[in-house]
Amino acid sequence: MILSMTGYATTSAELDCCSLTLELRTVNHRYLDLQLRMPDELRGFEAMLREAIMSQLLRGKVECRINYAVRKANNKTTLNIDLLQQLATWNAEVRTALPDAGSLNVSDILHWNGILETPVASREVLQATLLNLMNVVLKELSAARAREGEKLKAFLLHRVESIEALRNSVVPLVPAAIAAYEQKLTARLREALLNVPKDIWDERIRQEITLFAGKIDVDEELSRLASHLSEMRRILSQGGAVGKRLDFLMQELNREANTLGSKSVDAEVSRCAMEMKILIEQMREQIQNLE
Repeated sequence: MILSMTGYATTSAELDCCSLTLELRTVNHRYLDLQLRMPDELRGFEAMLREAIMSQLLRGKVECRINYAVRKANNKTTLNIDLLQQLATWNAEVRTALPDAGSLNVSDILHWNGILETPVASREVLQATLLNLMNVVLKELSAARAREGEKLKAFLLHRVESIEALRNSVVPLVPAAIAAYEQKLTARLREALLNVPKDIWDERIRQEITLFAGKIDVDEELSRLASHLSEMRRILSQGGAVGKRLDFLMQELNREANTLGSKSVDAEVSRCAMEMKILIEQMREQIQNLE
């Protein structure tokens, strides 16, 4: 399986007193760059969540976002009885010491910090829920990255076939260019060396053709192109973490395409070399998104 570095997954859970939503978003990055965005109420679980993510993801820029919402409509707010009793005691003590002091009224009591309590989930419940959400979202993220990876694999294989077709079209062009050069050279030498014996200018033609063929010989480049394309197919079929190996092959393919273009004396060969370079660049861009 080939995994894309780009992925997104989200899941949520409803508790009696609150709702939790967890999102994971990943993009390409050389190393693992992990960012967690969560409310302060959940900061105590950050180390646990980081450990869960790092056990599954090797590299990439990862953003984890957690939303925590208390569902007040479904919760009954209650009075903090202990604090209420403490306020009553304080009120009596103050009135005893200061008879003219005003007594606490209902409004004063209800606005006292901490007097009203809203039920919240226990730490154990929150921890178990968050860990379950993280496991679910990591599984969904992996599936999403695998689907995107298969699309990228198909994209790359299609470009490999296109480059191979261009390579095969170049193979007969080099002998044709040599034959055309020989024909042209022969005609020119015959006109220039009319009084020279035939065996002499035949030898001269052979020498020129040999030099010309050496300059435009691209058999080695075509052979290496075929080898690199076969290696790409093997790596893609093998799967796993292929990004770095494919990126190296892009450098090698680009080198052969450049050499092919520099040795070209034929417009069609030059066009094929240019098309190859465009396809290689397209592959290089997409390979950056592979793990």
